[in-house]
Amino acid sequence: MRRQDAGWWLLILPAFLLMTAFYIAPIAQVLAISFTEPSPGLGNYERLFTSESVQRVIVTTLRICTITTALALLLGYVLAYRIALANEAARRWWILAVLVPLWISVLVRAFAWVTLLRRQGLVNNALMETGLITEPLQLVWNEFGIIVGMVHYMVPYAVLPLLASMREIDPRLLAAARGLGAPRFTIFRRIFLPLSLPGLIAAGVLVFIFSLGFYITPAILGGGKTLMVAEWIGLQILDLIRWGLGTMMATVLVVAILATLAVFSRVVDLKRVFGTGA
Repeated sequence: MRRQDAGWWLLILPAFLLMTAFYIAPIAQVLAISFTEPSPGLGNYERLFTSESVQRVIVTTLRICTITTALALLLGYVLAYRIALANEAARRWWILAVLVPLWISVLVRAFAWVTLLRRQGLVNNALMETGLITEPLQLVWNEFGIIVGMVHYMVPYAVLPLLASMREIDPRLLAAARGLGAPRFTIFRRIFLPLSLPGLIAAGVLVFIFSLGFYITPAILGGGKTLMVAEWIGLQILDLIRWGLGTMMATVLVVAILATLAVFSRVVDLKRVFGTGA
């Protein structure tokens, strides 16, 4: 038995060494720099409580991520519900439509939204031609543009766990409720929605965590006027050469992600929610 255990550990060892070299070690180095640059101590972390600019970036990031998560879940739930109840042929086309955006570069999508939302873009031109507005709206290079781009990117990540959860719902339960005369909304509220909650939670956790680290979309659609955490980190390290502040915020970002997972793990079984449990 001991030889067998040793054999399993030898199989795992290369992967463990790779994880240590390319993931754990860099994170440990980031953590060390956050406490030692420009001088040893907690000076960088004190900025979380004393610097208005740092607090503004954190609040802006949390606000955008919360709105993005809520909108992505709403749109994703509607799409997943439609796909789950479609016939097999239609379901394939719906799933293809959901997956196609994932194959397009995030950079291409961000510039596409700039083209659509800028002052001389298609959206403003269409609104002005219909007489709904008299002058172009500021739809990009602000929080609105960032949220639009992030929601567009995140909807597929909301749809997939939601759809997986909805597909596990026994259709006989819905048929039995209809046979007993329950209205469609009551069936949805009392049966379908509660049974799909694990997928809703999984989608919410996934979208929120991904949103916390967004860089390209906020950088392009925000135009440098609205800074989120990832862009702020890049600014500190690459432009201002303030490694201590940049690594401090990177550490806070990692801790925030781990804390989010820890909180949700107390509420639900994450292994079951993400489809890795029995």
